[in-house]
Amino acid sequence: MTSDSMTPDGAPVRFDTKIAVLLRDDLETWQRLNVTAFLVSGLGTRLPETIGEPYADADGTPYLPLFRQPVLVFEGSKEVLRAAHTRALSRDVPRAVFTSDMFRTGNDADNRAVVRAVPGADLDLVGLAVYGPRNAVDKILKGARMHP
Repeated sequence: MTSDSMTPDGAPVRFDTKIAVLLRDDLETWQRLNVTAFLVSGLGTRLPETIGEPYADADGTPYLPLFRQPVLVFEGSKEVLRAAHTRALSRDVPRAVFTSDMFRTGNDADNRAVVRAVPGADLDLVGLAVYGPRNAVDKILKGARMHP
């Protein structure tokens, strides 16, 4: 841990919020990585409070800022994902979705079109990202397990 991740008394920083990604447990490895990357990009674009300061190395080379807190990745069955989606909607937390239909598209416009074509309750979800108060996110993810 760096000094930025410790409180003045040496205890780890504990965030009041949580960034979490829930992946369906039947995805291929490449799909898990791809879905995670897509989902978290949605959170960072709409929630500026989730983003930290830009980075720089000792040579002064600048790098883009990253999330200010860890992203926790979970997995669960199709049913766990559907229940989490329903709970996320009822709690009105910021969320991003990735559906199985999006694997068959090649661009953002087509991705949005395949999601828009299906009622929310019928989306074939393979991934969900949520951000919100830690306790609310924990309740949304009930039944999910940490990704191995």
